[in-house]
Amino acid sequence: MASMNLHRVYIPTNARNNHYILAEFKPSDAFFDCFDDVQSCYQRLARKLFAICDEHELFNVHVIANDKLPIVRYHDEAHSLQTDKQILFFYNPKYHEGHKIHYEADHKARKIRLLFLATGDELRANAASFHSKVKKALDDLKEQYEQQGLSYKVRDHQHLTYDIFAKVKGHRESYGYKLRSLYPRYQARNCTLPEQHSEMSYVSFSIPITRAIKTEYQSQMRPGDYTQFYRSIEDSFLTLCDQLQLTHVGLVADGRQPLVRSSQIDKSDANRELQKLSFDTSAPDGQVRSIWDGEHLCDTMHFVVVASDKDKKDVGYGKFMNNAETMIRRLTGKLPINPEKQDVIVRFFQHISYQD
Repeated sequence: MASMNLHRVYIPTNARNNHYILAEFKPSDAFFDCFDDVQSCYQRLARKLFAICDEHELFNVHVIANDKLPIVRYHDEAHSLQTDKQILFFYNPKYHEGHKIHYEADHKARKIRLLFLATGDELRANAASFHSKVKKALDDLKEQYEQQGLSYKVRDHQHLTYDIFAKVKGHRESYGYKLRSLYPRYQARNCTLPEQHSEMSYVSFSIPITRAIKTEYQSQMRPGDYTQFYRSIEDSFLTLCDQLQLTHVGLVADGRQPLVRSSQIDKSDANRELQKLSFDTSAPDGQVRSIWDGEHLCDTMHFVVVASDKDKKDVGYGKFMNNAETMIRRLTGKLPINPEKQDVIVRFFQHISYQD
């Protein structure tokens, strides 16, 4: 029993679940030529997809044809906000539904993205069923455009989100998770995925640079020169990760938001808003991605810890997550953070992707 407990992580019962699937394809000129104009292309595609989704009981679906990357987060109110590079979806899976298209009438998209947001209760328990429904909907849409030969890249995203200080704030109820890999979870529930696929699991958390932190580290901060401060945080982070055998890690503190990807699929890249961090989970010596700008003090430091191949156990990622939590508690313990008043939000992500 003690050995099994090492492979369970106890997460507060008020943790939030998100599950969404993103399917994208690159429309050819021949695809666009099937329609009167770009706008009618998007509108007719959306009508067909939404009709199919009604049949398969998929109640929150978006067509994104403006080449912006969707980011999904939990919120009690439904919102979609756009920046130059992102479109952010906030929703509560228990209540929010909708079919919507996002496009610019004269913009010919490089990629058309189909976003399926899981709805209802027990998202993790029903994840395989949701994936199967989405797969059937995508197959039906592909049949509608058989002559155009649609080929999707499918990305399945799940994450658990919680405050690591929930117990300190009085929420003492927790649930023990094994955090099994998506592929065997789905296979056990008769949801068949291609053998050729990429899978990643990782943890992210962020620490805002508050007035208390600025005061604590004022001797390491000079206008236009914050190198000593960033190096101090980086050294603490990497030392703790090394002690807990967390080998694939990243720090982004230059005002951009990190995106974690597999190096089998994507290379590290960046734009004004996003910093893509690509990891090879099979690299035996680990990988460190540390990006900060010593001339500017950012508002928030973002940290990621990626599970390597050796962290992948048959029983799940519970042990990896326990080590990640220990690291986060020790790191925040070194900083002037009040756990009774401040939140440190932890997200455990599980991704699986394949070409369909």
